[in-house]
Amino acid sequence: MIIVCQKPLKKLKINGIALFPFIFIRKPEDKENKILINHEKIHLRQQLELLIIFFYIFYVIEYYYWFFKLKDRFLAYRYISFEREAYAKEKDLIYLKKRRLWSFWKYVGKP
Repeated sequence: MIIVCQKPLKKLKINGIALFPFIFIRKPEDKENKILINHEKIHLRQQLELLIIFFYIFYVIEYYYWFFKLKDRFLAYRYISFEREAYAKEKDLIYLKKRRLWSFWKYVGKP
């Protein structure tokens, strides 16, 4: 995991994004934000499990599925199984030590 502070993220209205093997964050002080970093580390694990490319394919497909169903960008993003797992477990800083393989699967298809 490599944490990089990127100014272009300021225009995207996001605090962080995981693009294996990097975690890009908007503000330098967010390097100390353990919850944000843990959220992004969960995404890195998900990406590895799906051999990176399949993570992105599934992520986009799931986003559009929810977007067409809900007609709301933010809700579509929040309903993506990868995001649901990451948001549900981001405060559990030891989650990745006990997380089982493909744990995101239990969030698939459920609002």
